[in-house]
Amino acid sequence: MKRTLPAALATVALLAGCALPQQPPPASSLQTPAGWRGAASGSDTTTAAAVQPGWWQGFGDPTLDALVQSALAANTDLRVARSRIAEYQARLTVAEAAQWPALSASFSPARTRTRTATGAFAETTVLQLGAQASYELDLWGRIDRLGEAAAADLQTQQAAADAAALSVAATTANGYLNLRGLDAQLELAQATLRSREESLQRARHLFETGYSSRLEWVQAESEWRAAAAAVPALQRSIAQQENALALLLGRNPGPLDRGLPLASLSAPAVDPGLPSTLLRRRPDIRQAEQRVAAADASLAASRDLLLPTVQLNLSASLQGNTLHQLLDAPARLWSLGGSILAPVLQGGRLRAGTEVAAALRDQAVFGYEQTVRNAFGEVENALVAVDALGAQAEQAQGRAEVAGEVLRIARNRQRNGYASYLEELDAQRTQYAAQQSLLQLRAAQLQAHVDLYRALGGGWQAPPDSAVSAP
Repeated sequence: MKRTLPAALATVALLAGCALPQQPPPASSLQTPAGWRGAASGSDTTTAAAVQPGWWQGFGDPTLDALVQSALAANTDLRVARSRIAEYQARLTVAEAAQWPALSASFSPARTRTRTATGAFAETTVLQLGAQASYELDLWGRIDRLGEAAAADLQTQQAAADAAALSVAATTANGYLNLRGLDAQLELAQATLRSREESLQRARHLFETGYSSRLEWVQAESEWRAAAAAVPALQRSIAQQENALALLLGRNPGPLDRGLPLASLSAPAVDPGLPSTLLRRRPDIRQAEQRVAAADASLAASRDLLLPTVQLNLSASLQGNTLHQLLDAPARLWSLGGSILAPVLQGGRLRAGTEVAAALRDQAVFGYEQTVRNAFGEVENALVAVDALGAQAEQAQGRAEVAGEVLRIARNRQRNGYASYLEELDAQRTQYAAQQSLLQLRAAQLQAHVDLYRALGGGWQAPPDSAVSAP
């Protein structure tokens, strides 16, 4: 025994030299910008303030808050994501179980009939109660690496669930804001239709009394029909938006409650902070980071398959010919041993498996870098959209006010006989287009803030003990 153990250890050390050299990850090409190219008005990019959880409450609409909360509770995609977390928690338990000895018990009753040397038959009863234990010595850390990979996979799924929740909350908020914008446009179209109907009646009266031509009357009817056609088109869009939101909420298609009108909704200011803080805000970045961690641990475990494994085995049993003998005076049997298993000839399978794992690790690194770049791009686009749409809405507001004044002047000129009725109809068209554009821009401006919240991570925060950085 004294000679056998050193020889075995020497064999293990010799085979350990067969391990592959380290396979470092590719050099990172990721560069974090020092600041945002364009920032929302009033923001201070020198700070690192995080977007607060429940950011949708900043719009000040209790109905919107209730819809988002309902979506977070009942959305089908989120329920699938939570179920996937439970799956990977069980996978982690399976991986961690390999770090402990395996113990099993057995009870083996047997009765045999044999022929003796004299030709007679003999019947024997053997009762055996035993226990077996086995344990693999984790000399190279392979089992620990598999546990690390399983833990990283679990964190990947948790981050994926957070990313899905962020997407559902932002999509719900955007859908609701779009719905309120369509509601405002429908109210405008209905008011315009009533105004067009009054204008049509007046044009008919002027034609019948000889104060205007048939052209003005027909033109007024054309404008009335155009306004009448806009109403059902908007009603269709509203119904489709309600159905889309209902499905997002996990409900059957149907109407939804309304809260504040579009004009009463306002988005709070958002501080984008520094680009580096985005690495801790966005769950998809953490998801990509954990993919790298899982792939790196899997690579290490794959490399360790080239090294020998040491297995310890222990078995003990009690044996008797009767139950009384088994319990009171059994024969005690035991066995203690071990084995060293080393790969010798595998046709390159293990080395190729390691190369596959290394390629998957590299792909995860490249995916992480691309995810971060996409995040930077989304924030930049959202900041630009917030600023540009704010400026557009300001100009659209001025245009709507001017269009209203033009209509007032045209109406006075027509009633005093200084202009034809066609001039007033043209002013009505201009005012309707300006008001409709203003409503669309207001809704788009609010939705741009939602996109900015989404791009900044929407209040999601990495765990305090997690350091998110480029692999």
